[in-house]
This record gives sequence, C-alpha cells and structure tokens, in this order.
Amino acid sequence: MKTYLEPFMLYLSRDRGLSLNTLESYGRDISQFLDFVGERGIEMPEEIKKIHVTLYLGGLRQAGRAAATVNRNTVSIRSFFHYLLKERLIHQDPSLEMETMKPDKKSPMVLTVQEMEKLLAAPNENLPQGMRDKAMLELLYATGIRVSELISFNVEDVHTEMKYARCSGSAGKERVVPIGNIAAECVATYVGSMRDKLLRQDVLEPALFLNSLGGRLTRQGFWKIIKKYAREADIAQDITPHTLRHSFAAHLLEGGADLRSVQHMLGHADISTTQLYSGIARRNMKEVYESHHPRAK
Repeated sequence: MKTYLEPFMLYLSRDRGLSLNTLESYGRDISQFLDFVGERGIEMPEEIKKIHVTLYLGGLRQAGRAAATVNRNTVSIRSFFHYLLKERLIHQDPSLEMETMKPDKKSPMVLTVQEMEKLLAAPNENLPQGMRDKAMLELLYATGIRVSELISFNVEDVHTEMKYARCSGSAGKERVVPIGNIAAECVATYVGSMRDKLLRQDVLEPALFLNSLGGRLTRQGFWKIIKKYAREADIAQDITPHTLRHSFAAHLLEGGADLRSVQHMLGHADISTTQLYSGIARRNMKEVYESHHPRAK
C-alpha cells in the first residue's frame, strides 16, 4: 500500500501548491493510515471500506488525540481518496460523509510582558550564536510570524533600515509586516558583525539565520534554542515557538491595537482566529485593574 504514498505526495506538491509543513503533515497522516489498513491484510486501495476509515479515526479519538489532530487526519484521508478516485485507482470513495470533530477552543498560551523580557534577555550577545538567537527571538516577538516563516527568511527579506520584513505564509501567500526598533537593531548587528562568523568560507548561503555548520537553521534547531532559553529564564510554562506568536498578538491587543490590524500582521484568513486573543487581553486588563485601582477591592 505504501507504493501509493509517493505519487500522492507528488500530486499534492505539483497540483495543490501546499506548503512544506502541510505536505509533511499529509505524509505522516497517510503513512500511519496505510500502516493501519495494511495490518488488516489490505493490499489494494479498492479493498479499503468506510468501516476501515471509521475505525481508524475512532481509534485516534479513543487514544485522546486532539480534535484538531483528528480533523487534520480526516482532511488528509479525504484528499488521498480524492486522488485515488481522480487517478481511477478506486471506483468509490470510502471517506465520503466522514464528519469532523468540533475543535477544542483552548486559550492560547501567552507569556507575561515580564516573562518575555526575561526570555529576550537570555542570549549572550557577545557570541555569534547568542546574537543570532537574540535577533530571532526579538524578530518573532516583534512580528508575530510563524517559526517556519522565520527560518525561511533570506538576508534580503528583512529590511532593518525601513523596519519591515517580507515573509511567505501558507500556500505561498506573501505579506509584509512591520518590525520595531529593537528587533531591527538586533538583526542589523547580527548581519553586520556575527553572521559571517557562522558562514562557511566560499559558500553562498542566502539564509538569514544560520546553524553552527553554516547552513539554514531548521525548525527543530530553533525548537531546541527556545527551550534552552526558557530554562535559563526560569519560565515554568512549557513554551513553544508559537508561544511568542501568541504573546505578540495578546500584548498588541492589550496595548489597544485593533483586531483587523493584528489579523493582517498574523496572516489569519479568518478574524475569528484572531479573536481568541481578545479574551486573553480582556482578562489581563481586568487583573491589572484589580491590582492597581484603589477602588477595585
């Protein structure tokens, strides 16, 4: 069954124009689904029935997987059978009428301004890696971009004098986001005096942020970096790169930014996604009021 995975991935990449992260998710989802049906003796796509899809998705739910994960698997499986039907490898689509779960509406994890200050102060700016890390953390917090967008930056994508960055989001959609003075200064210092120390000699590398071998930093590499500085800053929460994106949005709204502007900066297609941060901002303002107003208690 796994022989059908590679041509499916080529179809997604060629015809659907999906981002690399989305392609990786589809690949994992379908690979695990094919393992599931393969363990049940199924060797051809035509042998897969609706009951197999139902059992697989039900197993994910019973295992306690989040609604978003189950829904993503549902979409991946639907796309796989759509491809098989298009290529006439099956005559009926067993994934039709598969219902998605109602997503969990959990509040995003947000750091306080004080926690953000401690995290941003953690890197050693006298070392090439430390200055790189300082620039990355400041840029993430200043723009609210995704980590995939951060590591995809080439040197010319961040304009420190004009204070804006040009990034490509999902499905190749490009947007321009403003960056603040501190982030711009950190990136300029990194590029001006530290990036060359990480760059391999005689190698033309366009990436803005480099790893210790002089190549483009990866998502996994940045994940380790932010975990390290969270420990050094004594931040108890189990933060991820996305925590800085959440904090960027919540702190902007706390400061009085309008929802539409924050939506545009985050690159959200639907404003209801951005509205999740409004509740956090309102809760935080209530805490500030109760802590500081003499008539609040």
